[in-house]
Amino acid sequence: MKIAVTGSNGLLGQHLVQELLRKGYEVHAISRGEDRIPLGGQSGYYYYNADIRDGVRMKELMDAIRPEVMIHCAAMTQVDECELNKPDCYNSNVTATRFIIDALKPYHSKIIYLSTDFVFDGKSGPYKEEDPTNPVNYYGSTKVQAEKAVQESGLPYAIVRTILVYGSTIPGTRKNIRSWIIENLKNRHPIKVVSDQIRNPTHVEDLAKGIVLIIEKHKEGIFHLGGPETMSPYDMAMKIAELGHFDKSLIQKVDASSFSQPAERPKVTGLDISKARKELGYEPREFTMEDY
Repeated sequence: MKIAVTGSNGLLGQHLVQELLRKGYEVHAISRGEDRIPLGGQSGYYYYNADIRDGVRMKELMDAIRPEVMIHCAAMTQVDECELNKPDCYNSNVTATRFIIDALKPYHSKIIYLSTDFVFDGKSGPYKEEDPTNPVNYYGSTKVQAEKAVQESGLPYAIVRTILVYGSTIPGTRKNIRSWIIENLKNRHPIKVVSDQIRNPTHVEDLAKGIVLIIEKHKEGIFHLGGPETMSPYDMAMKIAELGHFDKSLIQKVDASSFSQPAERPKVTGLDISKARKELGYEPREFTMEDY
């Protein structure tokens, strides 16, 4: 099976590509810049330097690849940057998704779209797949619009909403919350960490495996793929300090009002993963600092 992956240079993309190759799929990875995945010319792996906001380029690539499945991970995800640069956010998250949909239509490829808990307002989490969306920031709004484009595309689809993804990084990848906490505590740098935002942190390897399960089990619709525990970032930092024997006094407990941020964050989201457990056999690990 030919599978295309956008955003292959990102945290999820890198792990997803390697999981797909391990499972024996032919993988066509699409991202900007040089390939960051150290695969050394592995058989069945192809990389394309491309900007998903270029509709002509997307059509050319899909005509060349003709994937059976497209996993669309690429997005503009920096929440404050999205709030400050709305045109770029819209083009990256909505227009680019529509370009990809149009390019896939001649081949009736299945699209698996990566979305977020930020489609919800954070007033009544944890959320199930059928709960109404109501984003509180522009990033979340663009993800809702892209979800709708996927649902109305006429293509077979799955939408994967995930939340606070962490895990081991390959050089060149942006830090995630766990790597940021560990790096600061190791270097004895004090950190301020919010305690009034609740999520269920998700290990990137579990997320990649969940997406592969959707492919293998031929599932369609919306799936929530998150971790099994609801925690605040402060809870995460304290657990890392305990497991890593770091100085807990370096961690200052604050609330969101301590930070001046352009974009509002939902307070209590969390994703109910009951459907994924039942239909996919998805069983994520508890929050940990292993693989560091």
